[in-house]
Amino acid sequence: MMDAEIGLGRRAHRAYSFDDVAVAPSRRTRDPQDVSLQWQIDAYRFEHPIVAAPMDSVVSPDTAQVLGDLGGLAVLNLEGLWARYPDPTEQFAQIGSLSRSESVAGLQRLYAQPIDPDLVTERIRQLREAGVVVAVSLSPSATLGLWRVVARAGVDLFLIRGTTVSAEHVSAAGEPLNLKSFIYELDTPVIVGGCATYRSALHLMRSGAAGVLVGFGGGATHTSHQVLGVRVPMASAVADVAAARRDYMDESGGRYVHVIADGAMGTSGAIVKAIACGADAVMVAAPLARAVDAPGAGRHWGMEATHADLPRGTLVDLGAVGTLAEIVSGPSRVSDGTMNLTGALRRAMATCGYVDLKQFQRVDLITSAAGTC
Repeated sequence: MMDAEIGLGRRAHRAYSFDDVAVAPSRRTRDPQDVSLQWQIDAYRFEHPIVAAPMDSVVSPDTAQVLGDLGGLAVLNLEGLWARYPDPTEQFAQIGSLSRSESVAGLQRLYAQPIDPDLVTERIRQLREAGVVVAVSLSPSATLGLWRVVARAGVDLFLIRGTTVSAEHVSAAGEPLNLKSFIYELDTPVIVGGCATYRSALHLMRSGAAGVLVGFGGGATHTSHQVLGVRVPMASAVADVAAARRDYMDESGGRYVHVIADGAMGTSGAIVKAIACGADAVMVAAPLARAVDAPGAGRHWGMEATHADLPRGTLVDLGAVGTLAEIVSGPSRVSDGTMNLTGALRRAMATCGYVDLKQFQRVDLITSAAGTC
């Protein structure tokens, strides 16, 4: 990143959001049907790089099966309502009736119910019986208490997902999660994040992670920037972490760590730019939350909004526009980039002349002085 002087003796890195960049067409074009969107991590291959975010408004055991059947990957949040209530139908209905002014207090109340380890096991069993890749998520703090339950139940991919995750958490209150030892002991591919800088990503890669999530405070429900003042624009964050992946490959003798953009994935154009900046896959929430068959049925929230002491998120009403199948693979009835996400990515790659995701990571990018690409 370039530096800019923001005052006498104080400089800041200049960084770019997805709105500040665009992909540039090349001398060659292709037919969209000739483009492959396939993505693979460890032994698991997917037809497209869209990963459904572990948010209760998006992923349930049922929608995980739907999204898996559509060729993608869905991650179930093991700290969500599904791990707190045997049948959370009533709780989802309560969330659906919350007004904006009472939403944070209402979410805090519903998520105060303790996590039930037996329900964690049951949800993993449901995913296994659905015949999809079993991917689940916990925050770093919850991982310490629940990872053995998860390991006994057996998962294919395990995500440690937080607002920010570091390989070296320092705490005076007790022994923190030793990420390197944990990943070695779990013996399951682990994806960790978020991170947003070259250095933090490199440390996570050195811990043995199979993939890293890139993003901080860029989601539709996040208010981390307003509450904490911490945020990194996504285009620069993804590009920096992709550079860390390249250097780590040299350092490790060829070990490839997948980069997954996680945040600001509100439109298909942002997905296109994330891949162009170096991401292997993207974690999508808001567009999928707008599905009529999503658990939230158009209402969207994250775990940050449920924090008991310092909520850093909000409940948003996005409205429902179509089914999960239509949002992922069309047909689209809107022209704002919120439906047929894979069709848009395929057409963008064809327009620029690329046949697969790895090639498309080399596409030319442009930016303007005004930052309005």
